[in-house]
Amino acid sequence: MVSRDVVIEASGLTKKFDDFTAVDHIDFKVYKGECVGFLGPNGAGKTTTVRMIYCFLPPTDGELTVAGLSVNKQCREIKGMVGVAPQEDNLDPDFTVIKNLTVYARYFDISKDEALKRADEQLKFFQLEEKREVPIMALSTGMKRRLIFARALINQPQILLLDEPTTGLDPQARHLVWDEVRHLKKKQVTIILTTHYMDEAEVLCDRILIVDKGKIIEEGAPAELVKKHIGEDVLELDYDEKLITILKESFPEARVEKLGDRMQIFTDKPHGVFEEFLKEHPIQNVAIRKANVEDVFLKLTGRGLKEE
Repeated sequence: MVSRDVVIEASGLTKKFDDFTAVDHIDFKVYKGECVGFLGPNGAGKTTTVRMIYCFLPPTDGELTVAGLSVNKQCREIKGMVGVAPQEDNLDPDFTVIKNLTVYARYFDISKDEALKRADEQLKFFQLEEKREVPIMALSTGMKRRLIFARALINQPQILLLDEPTTGLDPQARHLVWDEVRHLKKKQVTIILTTHYMDEAEVLCDRILIVDKGKIIEEGAPAELVKKHIGEDVLELDYDEKLITILKESFPEARVEKLGDRMQIFTDKPHGVFEEFLKEHPIQNVAIRKANVEDVFLKLTGRGLKEE
């Protein structure tokens, strides 16, 4: 259950790199026990925002507080209560798997015995026990991602920042991460998640913020955003100009998008209208699917590739 206690709050938050504005005067709140997803194209400002939250980058302008503490003045206290799984691999290549966890734990003044206990628990959960004494360089990309997540939990944080945590993971490992996020939510851990996997955001997040060109362009619960911007169902079929005319006559309010040799029809009509249409107009190679967050994302940010 998400409380109404504000844990993270930004007001006019801005980050500039010389003449480039990565984050442009954004306002948002994250509540205790909530999982909030930051979605956006490459270069939208998601990772920069997360880095400001855990005091890796100082804001250029605006206010940002974490648990009531200012990121400009109380970084040490903030870092002590936050767990971070960054996008990049920043594991220590000179240490073994277990050493990466126990040495990191020392930054939080966790005793050696307690650090070892917690490290073993995390290795067991993330199915890395057999790699306990293995050097980092011998791990696969997926194993490194799981270890980075495990390390983020070593200080038992009440705020967890996950920057694309499942990139490079196979489906089994990805669902392992999902299970842990759900478990942490039940314990009232506050989570910020950035991801390019729209199904991940839809499954895990209580609320999503869609970011583009440094600004928050939309926010809300996943189901609410799908209903607001897309509707119930999406009709997918081969591109045919004659059919477009018929479809627009049947669904004058519909949005039609061409995707190569296929097209998608979006309507806010209730579930079942496409089935009725296909009874009157039998079409081959057609599919009706449930509208999702990815449809919302592409509608709001566009389908063109973005620069890094």
